[in-house]
Order: sequence, then structure tokens, then C-alpha cells
Amino acid sequence: MTGVVAKDAHTREEIEIRAKQVINATGVWTDDIQHMVGERGKFHVRASKGVHLLIPRDRLQLDTGLILRTEKSVLFVIPWGRHWIVGTTDTDWELDRAHPAASKSDIDYIFERVNKVLREPLTHEDVEGVYAGLRPLLSHESESTSKLSREHTVAVPVPGLVAIAGGKYTTYRVMAKDAVDAAARSMEMRVPPSVTHETPLVGADGYFALRNRKAALAAETGLHPARIEHLLNRFGSRIFELTAEIARNPELAEPLPGADDYLAAEVRHAVTHEGAQHLEDVLTRRTRISIEAWDRGLASAEPAARLMADALGWDQDTIAREVDIYRRRVAAERESQEQPDDRAADVARTSAPDVLPGSPPVAPSPRGD
Repeated sequence: MTGVVAKDAHTREEIEIRAKQVINATGVWTDDIQHMVGERGKFHVRASKGVHLLIPRDRLQLDTGLILRTEKSVLFVIPWGRHWIVGTTDTDWELDRAHPAASKSDIDYIFERVNKVLREPLTHEDVEGVYAGLRPLLSHESESTSKLSREHTVAVPVPGLVAIAGGKYTTYRVMAKDAVDAAARSMEMRVPPSVTHETPLVGADGYFALRNRKAALAAETGLHPARIEHLLNRFGSRIFELTAEIARNPELAEPLPGADDYLAAEVRHAVTHEGAQHLEDVLTRRTRISIEAWDRGLASAEPAARLMADALGWDQDTIAREVDIYRRRVAAERESQEQPDDRAADVARTSAPDVLPGSPPVAPSPRGD
């Protein structure tokens, strides 16, 4: 049989899924899957940690972004909404892959390099948010991660299993095409070439026409034009899913406490249309409140949990538990960012409980890298 045995992270139920082809696209967990087929993998993956900082837009008087080279990584300062994204690091990570932790030395490294080209230096007090992620780099030799290729590779280690590794978020659609085409070549029937790299993302179709109608949409919905622009940039042509909900429940047009850039409707929409099941998911991935707000989303936690409760049927105990888990996550991340090295940062970060024990989360990613 070709397929997988999966486990539902909520119910812990095991599900047997039969398939003629399975694609292993698990990033830094690629080698774990390859071990299941008897070490017959065609490549190995090393995890490289990248740390990024969010700085208020008015803190840097720049008219454009910056991209520079350092001895270990690429250094960039990129405008992103009301913020600058400043990064990045590029270092081996051999600790908990579910929770890559930014240390004080990572943040100091970024400041030391970027301040060499800034008239007014940045300090730790300027940091609104910090996030860290792991790049799955193809490893063929004992080089530093900064020298390893960012290209992706597709292989068929055993019949029925296609593996893809390497690459970047910014090339994920081409990677998807290559992986799917490789799987299709092993099928008995003829499968047309993948067109995922040419297919508009959900919400992209009609986006520019709607932007031209921003003022009209504001008048029709009663929302400020800036709110309309925000929703268009987040949801594209799916904006009408949110405005319809606001029309039914006008209170959802209110800003979320502690995160004025977001409307209450966006929290509700994350549950009703995007499958969000936990507060952490909404504040760290469906929105970017956990890295955009000075308090890392603490003021938004309880109001957001109550908005979710209406849609998910949570009782008071569930609301309190979700808020507590999120607060402990924030505290652990802040503590990790005060630690001198990776190992101490890892201990601090993993001290917080997972909302779903045993299921690795996805790191927030405002931009691909």
C-alpha cells in the first residue's frame, strides 16, 4: 500500500490515507520522513535559523529599503506596512525544530551590522516584535549554513514517495509544480502539467479593480477607506466575506482592542472561513498581532478569544485556558530573547506549553526567506 497513517492533532485519532503517490514536503523534518523508508533518501537537510526584527516605520528615516551582505548572511531593511523588517541571521540550529528561538546574541548581531549603515543607530528599545524561522537547506558537506544552496531538489527515494527539499518561501509555487509533476510522472494515467505557478491565489482575481473602487466600497460599507485598503491587502476579492459579516453584525466593524489595525471581523473570519481553532493561531498566523504590537498581543488576547468563543462554542474555562497558554508563550519568547546563546534560548522558549502537544506549529512569516 502507498499512503500515510496520519494522526488528528485534536482528537488523537489515527487515519489511514491511501494514495498512489505521497509527496514529502516537510521542510526541516524531511530527514525524519526519509528515515521511515530505511535511510534511502537522496539528500539530507540542515536547519538554518533566521531571526527578524520588526521596527516602527517612523524610527528609520529612509525612502527605500536596504540589502547588504555580511560575513554570514544577507542583511536587509524592508518596509512592511507600518513597520520595517530588519534581518537576518543564518546559523545552524540543532535544537527544538518546532520552536526556533531568537537569542539576545542573534538580536545583537543584527543591530551590530545594520547600525554600521544607519545615521541613527537602533537599540533593543526600538524592537516591536521578533520572529525566528528555520530554512531547510540541502546539506552535502560540512559547510556553514550560509554557504549552502537555497535551490530546491526533487527526488524519488522509493516508489510511491516523492521528496522535495531546499528552496525558499518565495519560490514555493515553482517548488510545488516540480514536486507534483514528479509525482504525476509515476502515475499510470496521463496527468497534465501542474499550473499552480500560474494560478492566481485565492482573492487575487479582481484585486486591482477593487482597489480602484476603494472609495466606492468605503461608501457602500460605511468603513473608512484606510480600512478598506487594509482588508483588500489582506483578503483581496474575498473582502466581501468580511463586509457581509459586518453587515449582519455591525459590532464586528470595531477595531480589536490592543491591535487597532485589525477589525473584530478578521478574528471571526479566521474561525469561520480559515479553520482557526486556537487563539495562538489567530494572533500569530491568521493575523500578525504577535509581532506587530508592542505588547506582543497581550491586550488583544482576551477580546480575540471571546470573539472566537462565539463561533467555536467555547465556555469560560476554555477562554481562560487559551488566553493563559498565549500569555505563557509570549513570556517564554521574551525570556528567550534575553538569553546569551541558542541552548539557553531554547530552554526558555520550550518552557511554555503547546496549545496542541506533539504538533509542531508554523512560524509566522510576513515575507518569504
